[in-house]
Amino acid sequence: MKKAALLSTLVVAVQLAVAVIAEAQQPKIHRIGYISSTKSGAFSQGLRDLGYVEGKNLVIIYPGAGKTFAESAAELVRLNVDAIVTGGATATRTVKEATTTIPIVFLQDPDPVGNGLVTTLARPAGNITGLSSMTADLAGKRLELLREILPKLSRMAVLGQSANAGNGIQLRETERAAATLGVQLQYLDILSVNDVETAFREASKARAEAVFVLAGPVFNPQPALLPQYAVKNRIPAAYPRSDFVEEGGLMTYAANRADLDRRAATYVDKILKGTKPADIPVEQPTKFEFIVNLKTAEQIGLTIPPKVLAQADKVIK
Repeated sequence: MKKAALLSTLVVAVQLAVAVIAEAQQPKIHRIGYISSTKSGAFSQGLRDLGYVEGKNLVIIYPGAGKTFAESAAELVRLNVDAIVTGGATATRTVKEATTTIPIVFLQDPDPVGNGLVTTLARPAGNITGLSSMTADLAGKRLELLREILPKLSRMAVLGQSANAGNGIQLRETERAAATLGVQLQYLDILSVNDVETAFREASKARAEAVFVLAGPVFNPQPALLPQYAVKNRIPAAYPRSDFVEEGGLMTYAANRADLDRRAATYVDKILKGTKPADIPVEQPTKFEFIVNLKTAEQIGLTIPPKVLAQADKVIK
C-alpha cells in the first residue's frame, strides 16, 4: 500500500511538473490597442516581420466602430493593454490625456514637439514616443511642386480641419511658402465631410486655381471624396498623403507612410521587451515620395510638364 501511495504521489508530482513546464512554454500574448481613423497594413506586416502573430502571441484591439477617440481611449485604458498605437495628432493627444502609464506609440505626427506630445525628439519623456511625419515641414515642398505643375498659380484654396491638433502648424508653413511664391490663399475649414462640397463651391466662386489639402482625420475615412469633387470641379489639387492620389487625387509630396508604419512596429517591439518610451527617441522620416496621377490630369484637362514628371517617384497612368 505504501508503495502504491508513493507511486501515486510521484505520478501526480510528474503531472504537475509537466503542466508547469507546458504553461511556462506557452508564449505570452501581448495586447496592443490601436486608435486611428484608418488601419495600417504596413504596421501589421512590420509586427509579423518581428515574429508577432495575431492569435498566437499578439492581439490587436480596435475599439468598436462609431466610438469617439476619447471613448476608444477609455476602453483601452480599462483593458490595461500593453501599449496603445495611435494615428494622427488628434488621436494621439486624446490618448495622452487618458493615460500616463500605458506606453503610447504614434505612427505619424506632423510636429510632436509643437503639438506638446514630447519634450524633445531625442528625449520624449513620459509614456509616449513614435515617428514624425514632418507633414507641416513638407507643405512648402509640396506647394513648390504644385507651382511647377501650374506655373501661373496665383490664387489657391486651402482645406483644413481646425479641430485637428496639427492643423495650425500646417497652415502656418503653407502660408509661409505661399508668401514666398506670391500665391494668395483662401482658407476653408472642414468640420465634417458634409462641408467638402460647400468648400469646393466656395473655392470655385473665388476663382481658386488650385486646392491644397492639409492633413486631418476628417478626410481619412473617405480618401476618394476630395479627389471626386476636385475632378468634378476640374480643379488641380495637392494632397498630404499617397492614398488620396491613388484614389484619384492629382499629386502629393510626403513622407512614405508605409515606411513610417513599418518602423513603428519596431517601437512596439522594444516596449514589449521592456524599454521605456521615454528612452526611445522620436524618429523623422527618411523616405519621401512625389506621386503624380496622369489619369486625373487628363480628366481635368491639365498637361503635366515633362520636367515635373521626371522628378516623380511614381506616375499613375
